[in-house]
Amino acid sequence: MNPNTENSSKSNNIEEIILANGCFWCTEAVFKRVRGILSVEPGYSGGFVKDPSYDQVCTGETGHAEAIQIRYDSQIISLEKLLEIFWYTHDPTTLNRQGNDIGTQYRSAIFYQTAKQKDIATSVKENIEKMKVYSNPVVTEITPFKNFYPAEKYHKDYYDNNKDVPYCSYVIDPKVQKLLSKFQNNVKHEYVKV
Repeated sequence: MNPNTENSSKSNNIEEIILANGCFWCTEAVFKRVRGILSVEPGYSGGFVKDPSYDQVCTGETGHAEAIQIRYDSQIISLEKLLEIFWYTHDPTTLNRQGNDIGTQYRSAIFYQTAKQKDIATSVKENIEKMKVYSNPVVTEITPFKNFYPAEKYHKDYYDNNKDVPYCSYVIDPKVQKLLSKFQNNVKHEYVKV
């Protein structure tokens, strides 16, 4: 077998999705623990300001949401399962808000890159609503991808590097614990509690 063919067939399993569900410190901490996730990059997506800074995005005036760019192996985890984890590990019923984080930069959004991603996102959202997981309607935007700008380096691995910071223990820990308890079969082995 031609080694180049083998490599290209392996790379066909690698997919990407951009998700926004509140503070990217939280979302990165959750998704980097999921089996099949190859990388999680915090950044900014969906706005009109080119290459914004964190301070600019925090004003809520750039149109960007704090988001994560996820690269994953679809042979290990499906987009359906990723989106199920997405909807269960944040409150998708509060418009432009996650807990005390308020503003459009904290909105719940899926930035789809293909028609298939849009269809899957719409279907999973409908299932979440049918199962009455939340008593209020899900307000997550399912919107076409237009841009993604990586965040400043100090945001990468924020939770793992700053566990003593109160925000991490009060806001991020509960989301990580929800993942570990509800989706234990989808958690990378190094994060499973024995």
